[in-house]
Amino acid sequence: MSGPLPPMAERRPRAVTFHGETFEDPYAWLRERDDPAVRAYLEAENAYAGQILAGTAALQETLYREMLGRIKQTDLSVPYRWHDHWYFSRTEEGKQYPIHCRKHRTLDAEEEVLLDLNALAEGRSFMALGAFEVSDDGTLLAFSTDETGYREYRLQVKDLRSGQLLPLAVERAGTVAWQADGRTLWYTVEDDAKRPWRLYRHRLGTTEHELVLEEHDEAFRVGIDRTRSGEWLVQIAGSHTTSEVRVLPATGEGNWRLVAPRRPEVEYDLAHQGERFVIRVNDTSRNFRLVAAPVEDPGPDRWEEVVPGRDDVMLEAVDAFGGHLVLSERADGLPRLRILPRDGGDRLIPFPDPVCEAYLGPNFVYDTTLVRFHYQSLTTPTSVFDFDLRTGSTTLLKQVEVLGGYDPAAYETARLHAPAGDGTLIPVSLVRRRGRPRDGTGPLLLEGYGAYGISYPIGFSSNRVSLLDRGVAVAIAHVRGGGDLGKPWHDAGRMGQKMNTFTDFIAVAEYLVAQRWTAPARLVAEGGSAGGLLMGAVANLRPDLFRAVVSQVPFVDVLNTMADASLPLTVGEFEEWGNPAVPEQYRWIRAYCPYRNLRAGRYPAMLVRTAFNDSQVMYWEPAKYVARLRTLKEDDAPLLLVTNLGAGHGGASGRYDRLREIALDYAFVLAMTGVAEPA
Repeated sequence: MSGPLPPMAERRPRAVTFHGETFEDPYAWLRERDDPAVRAYLEAENAYAGQILAGTAALQETLYREMLGRIKQTDLSVPYRWHDHWYFSRTEEGKQYPIHCRKHRTLDAEEEVLLDLNALAEGRSFMALGAFEVSDDGTLLAFSTDETGYREYRLQVKDLRSGQLLPLAVERAGTVAWQADGRTLWYTVEDDAKRPWRLYRHRLGTTEHELVLEEHDEAFRVGIDRTRSGEWLVQIAGSHTTSEVRVLPATGEGNWRLVAPRRPEVEYDLAHQGERFVIRVNDTSRNFRLVAAPVEDPGPDRWEEVVPGRDDVMLEAVDAFGGHLVLSERADGLPRLRILPRDGGDRLIPFPDPVCEAYLGPNFVYDTTLVRFHYQSLTTPTSVFDFDLRTGSTTLLKQVEVLGGYDPAAYETARLHAPAGDGTLIPVSLVRRRGRPRDGTGPLLLEGYGAYGISYPIGFSSNRVSLLDRGVAVAIAHVRGGGDLGKPWHDAGRMGQKMNTFTDFIAVAEYLVAQRWTAPARLVAEGGSAGGLLMGAVANLRPDLFRAVVSQVPFVDVLNTMADASLPLTVGEFEEWGNPAVPEQYRWIRAYCPYRNLRAGRYPAMLVRTAFNDSQVMYWEPAKYVARLRTLKEDDAPLLLVTNLGAGHGGASGRYDRLREIALDYAFVLAMTGVAEPA
């Protein structure tokens, strides 16, 4: 065991039986969040972690000051235009949260503060902004906030003329859209399992909230949106694998029209362009194709193919403007933005780096020849560009300033491919300080996720410089289960193929060691949420391969969680992990569930983070995992559980508080790899 155990309440274990197999769960009592003994246990774990990490206190402070010193604390976002205003946000030194503002017609006009999150956060340990929707005439703001981290948002409306809040408060609100009249609000609400399931229409100034739609299939979530053209409201019902879309004129007149009925394993979404809808659908290709249909009859019988499905290119999104489409694509794990003008042609927006991340920025103007996009790489700070369709030129509007003399030329990147056991090549993105020897002794932080078809971003972090300058390389394993190589890449790492995610990560680690980028004694793995599941699985499968593991809000009690339909997200996630009530699917999960597969033996050092108000991965999963592992591990490597008692899934909401958390994580990584000062 690693050090003294914090106090544990005496509780009888709960017997859990699946398909004839019974497991005595000794720490099920940690689910009782209102039990004072539970909070006492979490506080004791925090105190224990503090004791173990006391020797890194000075390093944590140094790291915090370094990271803070790279941030331009008083800063301004790039304004974007919508109707008669320019919208932007700004930050002020010493304040945790952004201030949302606008200017009327010109950027020289007087600033109008729409929402100051710092004022809303007074007296609270957490504040997050959800919806932020301004009415067409610019007089009303519909916004939602979460004050606990549980991702439970309250919807309110602010009169921007008087600055007063209207007498409206909707709890558990989801997506929001204004009707064209600017006085009618459409919004969704969540059920007890945090599933958006009802769509309402509310006319301001009345007490009536009209229930328009109720989704009874627990695997489906509903959302409301409005097209960029402003002409249509779009209602989407979707599970992880299936979707269904309805449209209604933004005037609110008429009835909702179904585009295509839901079909298992068929997903689609749409955008509006003039006389047609353009529809992204995976009915004939897992990587999606693009079709068009007339607005008066957009059913499948009227679909005409615009871009066919491609095995080597994932069509991730389509954005429609008056004179062109922008396709967000991904090929070989890398993003690209493709322009399709209505009058013909096809062009890619050029990027300066071959390995990068790029995505569309706020583009609210429908009739425009400018396309705004955000760009970054492992060495290039986040940059905002406008691409001009008329000239083909790209204009840099702003690059996030990294203070303290950051020089991107001091760092180098590599794009590697590690062979998995079945021969599949797993992409790896790597960054390190230029000139460091590649002799098998260098420390390396290996990150991964691999779930829900989400591509791991190849993005910039000024915080990461504190690791790089101390000689720590950082690599990203783009494992199966993510969306890095399209929908088939996701399919190959979910349900019965989930084990590929874990063996891919192990294969990448082995490859990096074999190629002398690092060594097991100096290799640290990090992942969060579903990436925390990845951490738990690989620590069980290959504990000898890693010196340490940083596991953020880890989904480690998979069997118990997926067997409890009362928990948020569970039913909808059957399509990602499987349903333990089905014997075959139980066996899939049983083979890798980190909590159930803990065993006696040696484990890497671990820093496990959780948050008491987490609604995605309940705090008790990592708490139970750490408590049980303490009784099984046969080494003295640190095992630490750190609980943020006032936050949720994403950790601290304030930017300074968040930096403190990162400083602790980095200090742990550096301490475990024997590094302290910059090289």
